[in-house]
Amino acid sequence: QVQLVESGGGLVQAGGSLRLSCAASVRTFRSSVMGWFRQAPGKEREFVSAISWGGGATKYADSVKGRFTISRDNAKDTVYLQMNSLKPEDTAVYYCAAAIGWVGLLPSGRSQYNAWGQGTQVTVSS
Repeated sequence: QVQLVESGGGLVQAGGSLRLSCAASVRTFRSSVMGWFRQAPGKEREFVSAISWGGGATKYADSVKGRFTISRDNAKDTVYLQMNSLKPEDTAVYYCAAAIGWVGLLPSGRSQYNAWGQGTQVTVSS
């Protein structure tokens, strides 16, 4: 059974930083594309970032490009999202997701991911 557990969320002032972690208990982690999504109140869940199984390729939403960095440590079965220069509009529940067995260009659609964490709240105050 696939389990993804996020941590690292919290309350931060605008301009601050947070690092989210997602620990995966899945045998296929090392062959999975990993992604981060977020969902603000009253809005749909949106793509934030993705990283290839080897970490050599990454993808970002335009809204976070240059501020967020995704990385992974396959030895620890963990993916990270470093978030800098946070803005109030970054406030959302952040979800870790896995596209197990994905081959090809990094996916950004929710339906392309087949395992999800429970989410961690990030609140950015102005």
